[in-house]
Amino acid sequence: MLSVCFWMDLHQERTWIVALSLAAPLSFTWSSYLKECLSELLGTYILVFIGSGSVVVVSLFPFITSAEALTFVALVFGCTVASIIIVLGRHSGAHVNPAISVASAVADSSKRRSLAPYIVFQIAGALFAGLAPSVYLGSTRLGLGITPAEGIALEALGTFVLAISALSAVSFFSHPVKQAALVGTTLVALILVLGPLTGASFNPSRSFGPSLFSGYAANQFVYWVGPLLGAVLAGSAFALVRKSNGRR
Repeated sequence: MLSVCFWMDLHQERTWIVALSLAAPLSFTWSSYLKECLSELLGTYILVFIGSGSVVVVSLFPFITSAEALTFVALVFGCTVASIIIVLGRHSGAHVNPAISVASAVADSSKRRSLAPYIVFQIAGALFAGLAPSVYLGSTRLGLGITPAEGIALEALGTFVLAISALSAVSFFSHPVKQAALVGTTLVALILVLGPLTGASFNPSRSFGPSLFSGYAANQFVYWVGPLLGAVLAGSAFALVRKSNGRR
């Protein structure tokens, strides 16, 4: 059993991580998942570093229109995820997202043993990326006029679609390039549609890393509740459809 707690001083815009814990009985040996976990850590680090960094890059060019900036960020995120799937997918499945890991575990009981270590290392990768000064400025934020409840609903919807695409990619495509194309294209489309409204996170670790070290934690719960809710719904729906088709 591991114990974790952290204390944040948001008023002074500083955060100290006192200890990181996950209280749950673990029915696996960490060493058996070492390669997979390191793959998830590296992949999540790359995603948060490059993806969130793209938000900072576009802010340096004031002559770029909002539509052009959004398109650039969407393409960077989509291409980054696609590249991670192609390079690291064979090691861990390249979830690089606690929500995708949850959806996979809900859809397939055989994936539940790796759920805890995956999430721990995904969060660790995001935290390492969040240490980079250029990354924390890419924190996700709700759009003007969007309430936290609306943000949760939109993040849940986006994560549901993204998780369904990820589960479908693994189930119906054996070639990593095809898997990457489906998931990457889906992410680009979702960011273009929902980016102005919620920041289009669909990934708790992607929001948590930059937010923690920037001291900007407003509505952070939106990016946990929404994606995890969408992930559970996606995993349940996928399992139900697969069962109705006679597949296990």
